[in-house]
Amino acid sequence: MAASSSSSSAGSELGEPPPAAAAVFGERLELARRYAELLATEGVVRGLIGPRETPRLWERHLVNCGVMAEMIPVGAGVVDVGSGAGLPGLVLAVARPDLAITLVEPLARRTAFLDEAVEVLGLDNVMVIRGRAEEVVDHLPGADVVTARAVAPLDKLTGWCLPLAAVGGRLLAMKGSSAAEEVAEHAAAIEALGGGSVEIRLCGSGLIDPPTTVVEIVKERHVLPGRQKAGPVSARKAARSSPSSGTGGARNSGRGGGRGRPRRG
Repeated sequence: MAASSSSSSAGSELGEPPPAAAAVFGERLELARRYAELLATEGVVRGLIGPRETPRLWERHLVNCGVMAEMIPVGAGVVDVGSGAGLPGLVLAVARPDLAITLVEPLARRTAFLDEAVEVLGLDNVMVIRGRAEEVVDHLPGADVVTARAVAPLDKLTGWCLPLAAVGGRLLAMKGSSAAEEVAEHAAAIEALGGGSVEIRLCGSGLIDPPTTVVEIVKERHVLPGRQKAGPVSARKAARSSPSSGTGGARNSGRGGGRGRPRRG
């Protein structure tokens, strides 16, 4: 992934990582720095990151996403829906090498960037799939955790993401200050789509200000995509999908769905 002269100029505006970054990434801070440089250069050139975002990439994007790691258990399988430039999926992969992460993104120019970033960063815990969530749902095992950032309103997001989670797994949706209003507005839809308990979590409190707001939805039952009724879950599938097994996400998947193109880093 070669940077052009214009991308080099963008990268010069990145600045040094803030103290919170060291707390989030620990001994992998240098790897996080390399990813930040990719976002500030090739990410800007390819239109994945706005040029005005470069000076605040650390605080607004990397650290903001990285604090979500505190909500994810060790060894979990994670599916990141609508990964874009890798937020939050690649950030979590950098911060947590124990996680098996599948990045799901429908746009070719974005998956090309993700593929190249995975290779440049040497991440062996990431797989990139090109496709929409509804296209790949039948080709991935139920994940322990499904993540999404600024993708859609909560009702649509739940409909896309929750089918990708194992029963008992969780959707972690990054939201803004209106999270409580969204939860109240879409509570019925979340329940109809198989969601159980819904909590609003604040990640990184005391580390970043404001903390990252995450809506956590536990998948209570399986609902067939496109249908608001419970579908049967076989004993074999339930056993395979148990969130305690830590076998979701990229670790067990070697196939893409629809137009999906799986690739391991």
